[in-house]
Amino acid sequence: MTTTAETTAYVPTPGMLSSVLAPATRPPRPSALSASVTFGWRAMLKIKHVPEQLFDVTAFPIMMTLMFTYLFGGALAGSPTEYLQFLLPGIMVTSVVMITMYTGVEVNKDIEKGVFDRFRTLPIWRPSTMVGYLLGDMLRYIMASVVILCVGLVMGFRPEGGFVGVIAGIALLLVFSFAFSWVWTMFGLLLRSEKSVMGVSMLVLFPLTFLSNVYVDPSTMPGWLQSFVNVNPITLLVSAVRSLMGGAPDTGAVTGVLVASALFVAVFGALTMRLYNRK
Repeated sequence: MTTTAETTAYVPTPGMLSSVLAPATRPPRPSALSASVTFGWRAMLKIKHVPEQLFDVTAFPIMMTLMFTYLFGGALAGSPTEYLQFLLPGIMVTSVVMITMYTGVEVNKDIEKGVFDRFRTLPIWRPSTMVGYLLGDMLRYIMASVVILCVGLVMGFRPEGGFVGVIAGIALLLVFSFAFSWVWTMFGLLLRSEKSVMGVSMLVLFPLTFLSNVYVDPSTMPGWLQSFVNVNPITLLVSAVRSLMGGAPDTGAVTGVLVASALFVAVFGALTMRLYNRK
């Protein structure tokens, strides 16, 4: 003989469900600043867990400074020490601007991993994810600048602008780098892989940094090349940083860098957010 046991399913009442799923007080919506700082902290934690990525802001700047100073210093300025006074601000600009491309690379990595899909569901200020990437990378820019400055001081670099001039030059470089990084966030959203982002970045950065006044005086170049060098934003930035560290600020160059930075944010920041909202 078989028996069947009847079981009654437990059905919670509507009042019990509402008490669990809909608490009386909802957590406050994070502010734009709070969300941006949180994503910036996330970017810095990624550096903490993968310290090898700091190679580009430590070993690479040291190698560039030593190599160009001792290889070309004697031929271009008569002595490495004399050439270093001209070169170091330019090498600092080159090293920091070159690593701005990693902002776009990190954005592309998060898209490939599906992390961005989670970010888009959060009740936060939309641009905070992008701003967070840039805030986290500011640490990399500061580290690269400090490393190059320390190496330069050991090698004999003596900025006539003193401490204030050096700080002003680095601050201007950070402002420009923050604005210029929006170019790479756009490419990070636009291109399909991180290798594509790096390839396009190098295609843009190498002409900008080498066809400038970083290594030599543009007056020694052919006329047709000077036409490009003189309108190159990197040339303007190097002139501004060099003048601040040299104790004779070039007001026109500094103003030009600030205007260029504002344009980069306005144009490429808007394009980045348009792509982000459509991604």
